[in-house]
Amino acid sequence: MIIVTLKPRNMGRNRKWLPGLGPVLLILLSHMTSGLEVPLDLPQPPTITLQSPKDYIFDPRENIVIHCEAKGKPHPSFSWTRNGTHLDVDTDHKVLMKPGAGTLVIDIGEKAEASEGTYQCRAQNEHGAALSNNFVIRQSRSPLWSKEIIEPVIVQTGTPLVLPCRPPAGLPPPVIFWMDNNFQRLTLDNRVSQALNGDLYFSNVVAEDTRSDYICYARFPHTQTIQQKQPISVTVLDSRSEGERRPGFMFPVGTTSTKMVLRGQTLELECIAEGLPTPDVSWQKDEGELPSSRTSFSRFKKTLRISDVNEDDAGDYRCTATNKLGSAHHIIKVDVKAAPFWVSAPRNLILAPNETGILTCRVNGEPKPDIRWFVNGVPLENTRKDHRREVHDDTVILNNVLTGTSAVYQCNASNEFGYLLANAFVNVLAEPPRVLTPPNQVYRVITNNPALLDCFSFGSPIPNITWFKDFQISIRSGDSYVIHKNGTLEINVAQPRHSGNYTCIATNNLGRKENQVSLEVKEPTRILKQPEYRVVQRGMSAMFECKVKHDRSLNPTVTWLKDDRELPHDNRFVMGKESLTISDVTEEDEGTYTCIANTILDQDSASAKLTVVEKPDPPTDLELTDQTERSVQLTWTPGDEHNSPTQNFLIQYEDSLHQPGVWVNLTDVPGSSTTARLQLSPYVYYSFRVQARNEVGYSEASGPSRQYRTNPAAPDENPSNVRGIGTEPGNLVISWTPLTGLQSNGPGLEYKVQWRQKDLEEDWTSKNVADSQLVVSGTPIYALYEIKVQAFNNYGNGPEPEVVTGYSGEGLPLSAPDTVQVMVHNSTLAEVHWEPVSLSSVQGKLQGYKVCHIISIRDQQEQNLTFSGNRSEGMLPGLHPYSLYVVFIKVFNNKGEGPPSSSKTFETPEGVPGPPAFLKAINPGLDSLTLSWGPPRRSNGRLTGYTLRYQPVNSTNELGPLSVVTLEANETMFTLGSLNPSVLYKFYLSAKTIKGPGPNVTEEAYTAMDITGPNRQIDIATQGWFIGLMCAIALLILVLLIVCFIKRNKGGKYPVKEKEDAHQDPEIQPMKEDDGTFGEYSDTEDHKPLKGSRTPSNGTVRRDESDDSLVDYGEGGDGQFNEDGSFIGQYSGKKEKDTHEGNESSEAPSPVNAMNSFV
Repeated sequence: MIIVTLKPRNMGRNRKWLPGLGPVLLILLSHMTSGLEVPLDLPQPPTITLQSPKDYIFDPRENIVIHCEAKGKPHPSFSWTRNGTHLDVDTDHKVLMKPGAGTLVIDIGEKAEASEGTYQCRAQNEHGAALSNNFVIRQSRSPLWSKEIIEPVIVQTGTPLVLPCRPPAGLPPPVIFWMDNNFQRLTLDNRVSQALNGDLYFSNVVAEDTRSDYICYARFPHTQTIQQKQPISVTVLDSRSEGERRPGFMFPVGTTSTKMVLRGQTLELECIAEGLPTPDVSWQKDEGELPSSRTSFSRFKKTLRISDVNEDDAGDYRCTATNKLGSAHHIIKVDVKAAPFWVSAPRNLILAPNETGILTCRVNGEPKPDIRWFVNGVPLENTRKDHRREVHDDTVILNNVLTGTSAVYQCNASNEFGYLLANAFVNVLAEPPRVLTPPNQVYRVITNNPALLDCFSFGSPIPNITWFKDFQISIRSGDSYVIHKNGTLEINVAQPRHSGNYTCIATNNLGRKENQVSLEVKEPTRILKQPEYRVVQRGMSAMFECKVKHDRSLNPTVTWLKDDRELPHDNRFVMGKESLTISDVTEEDEGTYTCIANTILDQDSASAKLTVVEKPDPPTDLELTDQTERSVQLTWTPGDEHNSPTQNFLIQYEDSLHQPGVWVNLTDVPGSSTTARLQLSPYVYYSFRVQARNEVGYSEASGPSRQYRTNPAAPDENPSNVRGIGTEPGNLVISWTPLTGLQSNGPGLEYKVQWRQKDLEEDWTSKNVADSQLVVSGTPIYALYEIKVQAFNNYGNGPEPEVVTGYSGEGLPLSAPDTVQVMVHNSTLAEVHWEPVSLSSVQGKLQGYKVCHIISIRDQQEQNLTFSGNRSEGMLPGLHPYSLYVVFIKVFNNKGEGPPSSSKTFETPEGVPGPPAFLKAINPGLDSLTLSWGPPRRSNGRLTGYTLRYQPVNSTNELGPLSVVTLEANETMFTLGSLNPSVLYKFYLSAKTIKGPGPNVTEEAYTAMDITGPNRQIDIATQGWFIGLMCAIALLILVLLIVCFIKRNKGGKYPVKEKEDAHQDPEIQPMKEDDGTFGEYSDTEDHKPLKGSRTPSNGTVRRDESDDSLVDYGEGGDGQFNEDGSFIGQYSGKKEKDTHEGNESSEAPSPVNAMNSFV
């Protein structure tokens, strides 16, 4: 079985169909268009399969090899002609023809010219003769440069100049280039250019063009030789340059010229202009447009190239040279000719006897080609006339062909620019059908793509092809299917329903042949989760996802490419099942990453770009320009942005005079700027540097600029934050924020401090200080002053300062508040009122009043409440209920507090008490618990009693019914009775006054159980349900024992008894594990009890696989049998201790252990 995969090309986003195994679409279409191929086991005329190009230029140092190969049945023989004359290969010792082929190998020898000429190969067998093309064989030539005397060239500046090259005519033509004596190519540009013929053109010369080594070189490609022309010396005189001038054309000359080009070749048009300034050249086609896909420009647009020329490219092409003084035009008229080219070449014919065939030879060209027909290499007009053959110019009709009339026809079409020669054989055969496609091929194709099922066949007459699906459905050409002439079945859009078995049948009048193939339609491969664009900082990780969906029968391979190449061999690239991770990303990792999911049928791909970003490089080339007293222009060159645009530049400065080594931010500018105007201060030694910032962060700082020093000047400003505050009675402290070195503007910076008392009409008192503070003493207490501070230096005073006000030092208040009254709102809140003091007695700024209160009967700390501002009342929250308070009030200012007022007492009413001091459960019994507690630490009144509430808590923490007990005030212990044993209880205890109960204190405790930790653990052995369960189990075991005893007394025998009776062995036999019977036993300790003893040999019986073994109901030891099989074990808390049970405990097991043994 052969599997053929058909892969899609260009199907969707990035999907492709690629050729698979077996016959594919390209081969199939060639069969569909080139006619039938004759199987090689059948007779057929010769067919040329390989031949050399028509033009052959050979290297005289190597042999000439002219290829000519053909096929046919029988295999053809070969012969050659040279210059129309038969070439005797057998007698010419310089000529060798390869065995089995017509390929000719010519030993050139010393006289290579003798081998030149026109060669033609002829392949012939008994059914006809085929001809090759005419091969024109020429020797490559690289002639020497003709000797000439080259005069030096002297020109004026600005004039045009042409330096001719005129290389020798070689075969093929040489490649031309200009160099100097140092073998350096001359620099070409819009002003200096090389023409297609190799000449060097100067649109205008300049003084720098003066040199003595303009050398033209010619490189001959076949011989790999380079020849040079004699150097040309050029001297440009700079005495008086010519003025500017309009453009003119140096080549071609005149206003019009013509150009002929052959169809299919490349059209090259050239316009070289002179002028000053150097003109620019542009191109256009009159009454048409240049074909953009086939048009290119070179030599600074002086050369126009149009590739693969066709008839539409004929017309007028206009080149225009332009400079600022005007323009010039030249029109090149292009005429397109054509060597003969095929419209329809003749095809091979396979005809059955009495069939009619037609050979057509359709060609075109300009001028129109002449067509001649040959048969077996002989002109048709020179052959014997055949009435069955009709010739009509480019058509030959063969009527009712006969067996044995096979031949090869040649069509030769020629005009003045070339020729075409084609062979087409006519093979007359009578053959039954045969299917050439291998049987049982399996075709696989992706859904929604075309499927091509081959049925290549051969027969003469040509077989008729029919198709069937699943051996019964006849297929005809329709919406879904197309049956091609060569038998191929095409399904335009394959769907899963098209899967199945297909049969093709080839039929002609000589027989019938069929072939089976099958088709499998698969689901397409899709990338569901495509990789996404990533922007990653250098050193971080990047991950691309690639999730693939595919047909279950196809196993895709996922590969990753970077920029359409394999990933670098680097451990940083980790390919997961559905992802690619790149760690420690570098700039080299930038690019486009492509995920390719590939199966044997199709592939899908998706790409995403990775951009690596980093902090920008620091700016460079800092330069200071346009300097003034108070400003300077700073320019710089930005560094590499590393794929993240610069957002802004930060400019910093260093003042090496006042703060050396300290860089201060000055300003920032947008990222698009590379210059900034900086405002400066006097008397500063500036150095500047620049930092660039992008989304990643700031760059390193640039190198510092050169230092720029500004001249000193008077201060531009006065100190800030001027204040006047008294720190002691009778003083005034005047302070300010001093100017920085940058603000000083010059040496000798000091401050002139002025002050006077406000509203007293006094003169200003002043003093010069160099510090930032001045203490004025001898001032009245808390007097208002006006203050001024002015900066000055050796170059003058600063601006007139502003006047600020400040107070001298404060004294303690002299008087106390009066008429203190208290209004009690409740047990915790009271309101205080007082008569404020006079402002003059405050001796400073009134800050507020301080209310001091304390419980009189307790040794407690005084509590203070402060009320800001000039107040006369305030609230006292947080008081203790049922307490006697003393309260007094003080006024205070910034200096301190005044004397206290007379005290006032008040009493707070009762309130609810606090929680009891503690609650503990002691002496737990099975049905009782004793509680002990302490009175509340704050009774907040007279206690009237306690309220106790409690409720049980089950194993799921659910609360039971609540019970309430009222207790006397003098009780601190209480015992609760009638409780359930082994139950957790929760208790709530609160004290109460006449105002009501206070908050609860809680406790949890078990009855008849010690609390050992936070986890609740219960001994289930004491639980009633467990005791009942154990009793039921014991009763069940007792019933089972009685049943066994009754069954034994009815005469049943256990296997051990049967064994003992059979063997009459006094030794006890052990029980087999597989069937429950007793087997042979040997006492290893040689203890042999007397016959009839009831003691088993080992004292135990091993359990078998039965779930109902009586041993399962024991208490941890094994059950025992007598020798006659009766059971002697009892369900009991005690066991008899004998020699075989010396290690067993005689202690009665607990119910828990009994339960475990049962389970």
